[in-house]
Amino acid sequence: MSAFSESALEKKLAELSNSQQSVQTLSLWLIHHRKHSKTIVMVWHRELKKAKPSRKLTFLYLANDVIQNSKKKGPEFTKDFAPVLVDAFSHVSSESDENCKKHLERVLAIWQERMVYENNFIDQLKQIVSTEKKTKKRTFEQIQEEDDDEYLSNNTPKQPPETEDLIKSLQELENAASGDAAVRQKIASLPPEVQDVSLLDKIADKESADRLSKTVDEACMLLADYNGRLAAELEDRKQLARMLADYIRSQNEILAEKERKLEVRNFFSLVTFFFVLKHSMFLGCWGKYLNITVCFPLRS
Repeated sequence: MSAFSESALEKKLAELSNSQQSVQTLSLWLIHHRKHSKTIVMVWHRELKKAKPSRKLTFLYLANDVIQNSKKKGPEFTKDFAPVLVDAFSHVSSESDENCKKHLERVLAIWQERMVYENNFIDQLKQIVSTEKKTKKRTFEQIQEEDDDEYLSNNTPKQPPETEDLIKSLQELENAASGDAAVRQKIASLPPEVQDVSLLDKIADKESADRLSKTVDEACMLLADYNGRLAAELEDRKQLARMLADYIRSQNEILAEKERKLEVRNFFSLVTFFFVLKHSMFLGCWGKYLNITVCFPLRS
C-alpha cells in the first residue's frame, strides 16, 4: 500500500464524486491513515475552499462519514475536524441554495441525535446555516466557463510518470491487502456466532453475552481495518492503471517520433545514394569519352 502524502490526498479529493461509493471508499482510506488526521483535515479544509460550489456539499458528506465511522478506532478525526467545522459550514452555506442547506441541516440533526458533538456546538453550526445569505445565481457565461474549465482539466494530457516511479508502484502492490494471507485466515477463522444471528438464542448467561459482544467488536475492527486497506489498494490500482496508460501513451509518442526521424533519415540517405551513383556513372561515361578522344583524335 502506498504511503500517505498530501499530493495523494489532493488527487483523491479532486476525483471525489457525490456517489455514496466514492465517499465511502475515500472515507475508509482516510480512516486507515488516521495517524495523519491533522494533515488530512488541513488538506480537506483547503481543498474545500478551492472546490466548485456544486462539489462543496460532497466534501462535507466525506467529513461526516469519516467523523462518524472513525469513532470506534479513536477520537482523532472528531477532535481535529472540530476547529474547522464552523468555517467550513459557513463557507458552504454562503455558496449554497436552499436545497443544499436542507442537506446540511440533516447532517447536523444526525450529529445531534447521535451525540457526535456537544449540543451547543451543533446549535452554533445550525445558526450559521440558517443565517448565511443565499448565493447569487450564476450567469450563463459563468456556468459555461466552469464547464469549459472542467472539460479542459479532464482532457488535458497528463505528464507521463518516470520509469522508476512506475516500478516502485508495482513493487508496492506486491504487499497489497488482497494478498495478506494472515488477515484473510483470521477472518475465515471468526466464530460462526459473529455472522449467524440464529445462534444468539444459545446464549445462556450475561458472561457468554459479554464474551460474544467483545468478539463481535474485535471482528468489526478487523473487518473495518481490512476494508480500509482494500479500499486503499483499489485506489492504488486505479492510480497505477492511469500511470500505465500515460506511460504507454508517452512511449508510443516517442516511438512514433523516432520512426518519423528514421524515415526522414532513410529518405535522405536514399537520395544521397542515388545522387552519388548518378554522379559516378556520369564521371565514368565522361572518362570513357575522354579516353576515346585521346586514342582517336577528331579530324578537322
